[in-house]
Amino acid sequence: MPKITLPDGSVREFAGESVTGMEIAASIGAGLAKAAVAIEVDGKAQDLSMPISHDASIKIATAKDALGLDTLRHTMTAQVLTRAVFDLFPNTQLAIGPTVDNGFYHDVLAPKAISADDLPKIEARMREILAEPNTVVREHWEPAKVEAYFESVGQPFKVELVRDAVARGELVEGKYLSVYIQRGADGSQKYLDLCRGPHVPTFEKLRGLAFTISSLAGAYWRGDSANQQLTRLYGLGFANAKELEAYQHMRAEAEKRDHRKIGPALGLFHLQEEAPGQVFWHPAGWTIYTELTDYLRRKLDAAGYVEVNTPQRVNKVLYQKSGHWDNYRDNAFIVSDDLARPVVNPEEHADKQHVTLGALSKQMDMLDLHMLKPMNCPCHVQIFNQGVRSYRDLPLRMAEFGRCMRNEAKGALHGIMRVTSFTQDDAHIFCTTEQIQPESKLFCDLLKSVYADLGFSDYFVKLSTRPDKRIGDDALWDKAENALADACRNAGLEFQLNPGEGAFYGPKLEFVLRDCIGRDWQCGTLQVDFNMPVRLAAHYTTAEGTREPCVMLHRAILGSLERFIGILIENSEGKFPTWLAPVQALVIPIADGQVAYANEVAAQLRGSGIATATGGVRVEVDASNERMQKKILFGQQRKIPYMLVVGKKEAEEGTVAVRLRDGTDLGAKPLSWLLERVRGEVIGRKDS
Repeated sequence: MPKITLPDGSVREFAGESVTGMEIAASIGAGLAKAAVAIEVDGKAQDLSMPISHDASIKIATAKDALGLDTLRHTMTAQVLTRAVFDLFPNTQLAIGPTVDNGFYHDVLAPKAISADDLPKIEARMREILAEPNTVVREHWEPAKVEAYFESVGQPFKVELVRDAVARGELVEGKYLSVYIQRGADGSQKYLDLCRGPHVPTFEKLRGLAFTISSLAGAYWRGDSANQQLTRLYGLGFANAKELEAYQHMRAEAEKRDHRKIGPALGLFHLQEEAPGQVFWHPAGWTIYTELTDYLRRKLDAAGYVEVNTPQRVNKVLYQKSGHWDNYRDNAFIVSDDLARPVVNPEEHADKQHVTLGALSKQMDMLDLHMLKPMNCPCHVQIFNQGVRSYRDLPLRMAEFGRCMRNEAKGALHGIMRVTSFTQDDAHIFCTTEQIQPESKLFCDLLKSVYADLGFSDYFVKLSTRPDKRIGDDALWDKAENALADACRNAGLEFQLNPGEGAFYGPKLEFVLRDCIGRDWQCGTLQVDFNMPVRLAAHYTTAEGTREPCVMLHRAILGSLERFIGILIENSEGKFPTWLAPVQALVIPIADGQVAYANEVAAQLRGSGIATATGGVRVEVDASNERMQKKILFGQQRKIPYMLVVGKKEAEEGTVAVRLRDGTDLGAKPLSWLLERVRGEVIGRKDS
């Protein structure tokens, strides 16, 4: 008689040798039995129909839980989508179909090409299948039986998956594979698939899932371009229609705000194949970039930082000492002056048909190799180590807008948000152990101020702890992780644990922004590092005259400037706040007779001294022959904050007729009024 511990800590004993998850749910209440879709037994997910014959702790999952929603999505793709495709396109070969964030997908090889026009038909067939009173039954078969079945029905991808599962030892009770059979009310087999599960036991439990088949794409079997190309069918799946509609709205908004479209359309930047992952900044985009760095410099200067600049190409010896060579070289660009010499000695391998990768690796390690700087921290330590540092010099806050290069896979590149060359608003605080808490709080306060200035008030914090691949002993990691947790508490910040996601040299706080359409962006970081100062001999003299390694706080507020500008573009839809807008005002003369006055207005705005980077308002005059309304429309399309229309009356009175980019007409205003308004939007934000 198994004793089952429920989530509330109570224990129930069930008669018989075993009990199923469905029976446990029914014993708790009819409502839970109806809502239950899966069960977690001692931390492991399984079907509601599977027997539990031992004492265990359980949790019943519903559509409101991550496991429950994942189970619904999994059943939908593996039992409903695949059957619908097979019904509509007989002899289709089925590959894999996992769940993903927000839904699921399945890869198929159909006898004829599936197009976007077929997606509504597939979805309609799925809804017909869901209306059937079908059950989904899990059975355990010997691998040979499973393989023979899939060979008999012409499913070579499934045969390969069976063989792989056997080779990896992924067998139930060491000798079986699990298959799920879809049966009708009369017990007849409607469909069979190989799967680890879990799945829901009846289609009735699937009917509440709000779903749609949203798109298709090409995919290769096992992700290898040398293999067969397949069709990937994507589906969205949510616990209810409201959540599905909210996600679809967010996705439509995201597509409308895509920085890869808005950026080139506004003349901010472009990308091209000859420089993969590197940005060609145009004048308008570079204005935003320089304004942002100018603003950050003001904030850093007020916070007591000193700014430095370090080399782009650094010998591997430094990165070997810091630990980056062993932990990061696969993601770095490697260069050498020895590229012209043979990597391996031909005489040593004259009698061999090939050279092993091991031999090549050893030879590579012997070369005088350099990294194109992937991060700034080892170089900052070199500046710290020049001369003798005293406890009186600490904390030393060292900042750099450092250009870094990282060898990202081509398929991972994404506009200016995932690039190979980027600039970090990077800084390292060299301090004593006692200074970790106050310095962390000061950083958190600075970060809050910057985010508020840039229009972000909604963010949360994750504490990422030690990864499997790391340097330093566990005692140092304990100390560092506890220090960050305490720093969060002292700064009044709640945090979520993010196990195993710290940097190889230390744990970190990750500050995640939420934008105006609900997407999350990890930007700021704060990392406590006891390891690198030891490895690179970053010492200071204590008050007692002893030499001690300092502590390094690695910190960034925006992270990559390129990525953050991409986030700003999408969050604002290209409608930048006045202080960041590449062109802040467009003067529009109604007729040729007002061009001289328009130029006079522009000159006064440029000479106003209210914008840091340029010394005045960034302004243009549209003296073209186009009609006034078309000029205004052109300014709105460029998302310029102010359109200043000047006609004969405005020229006589020394005023401007102010139009905003959203179409609001503020009427005629003195130029002094406009300057005061812009001053509040520029200086007020920058000096806050």
